[in-house]
Amino acid sequence: MNIVVLDGYGMNPGDLEWDALHALGNVTVHDRTAPGDILERAAEADAVLTNKTPLDAATLRALPRLRYVGVLATGYNVVDVAAARELGITVTNIPAYSTASVAQMAFAHLLAVTNRVEHYTEANRAGRWAAGPDFCWWDTQLTELAGKRMGIVGLGSIGSAVARIAQAFGMEVAAFTSKPQADLPAGVVKMPLDELFATSDVVSLHCPLTPHTHHLADERRLALMKPGAILINTGRGPLVDAGALARALAAGHLRAACVDVMTTEPPAPSDALLAQERCFSTPHLGWATLEARRRLMHIAAENLRAFIDNNPINVVS
Repeated sequence: MNIVVLDGYGMNPGDLEWDALHALGNVTVHDRTAPGDILERAAEADAVLTNKTPLDAATLRALPRLRYVGVLATGYNVVDVAAARELGITVTNIPAYSTASVAQMAFAHLLAVTNRVEHYTEANRAGRWAAGPDFCWWDTQLTELAGKRMGIVGLGSIGSAVARIAQAFGMEVAAFTSKPQADLPAGVVKMPLDELFATSDVVSLHCPLTPHTHHLADERRLALMKPGAILINTGRGPLVDAGALARALAAGHLRAACVDVMTTEPPAPSDALLAQERCFSTPHLGWATLEARRRLMHIAAENLRAFIDNNPINVVS
């Protein structure tokens, strides 16, 4: 079997091995693949693995040998699944490999706002504490999370993990979810979306990106949020109207926005959110802990192995 990885660098910049895939066939790994190079690189492939390199209907139809596409992520919108189904191409994804890591990132962002450890570390390195007259000092608002309300949009595996951590911090937890109240974890209150935005001290987005959730956090809902509230987005960039969020931050209505994802990735240097001092941003790395990427690599190989054995798993096509 000929196996081609179109964009391996994102998940494996060199600290993991591809041995599990090599055991399944002849493997060619490309760090990145431009759209114009896909057909040439995948021409002899029986199986293609992709993370963000798009495989649209025209591309799939131009690869008659292709029988399997493994998406190296949970989201699989980079593949035209309907076309793959029509062509008899099996498409799989990698579910739930980064749940703990993304939940951890949500709270890394939140604590960056409430405790500002990096800010004080840099100030101490610059001599601020050493030159001060007092045994301690601070120049930012420091906030205790206990007793605050965490509003979670989407109570899947990651949202549920965030809820557990929030409760461990002593926070109240409300959730907007399709699940009935009886099926929610103890202490989590189901709430309509507008009420959740209006009453939460922190709103954290963990729902999938669909036409219904595109710009879910729009200008109207951002205006509903409590003055000084915090918005966290570790889901997908277009869940938020970035322009509206930049305006809410510039006006001082929100204390902070914490984003690990942007509308366009990588963002343009002129992106309005990057210029906002109240926006804490990381480059879509919540999923990228070594532990999560090891799981991703293992599941990717197991997905392909199961397909070879005519017993495919994690199929999305």
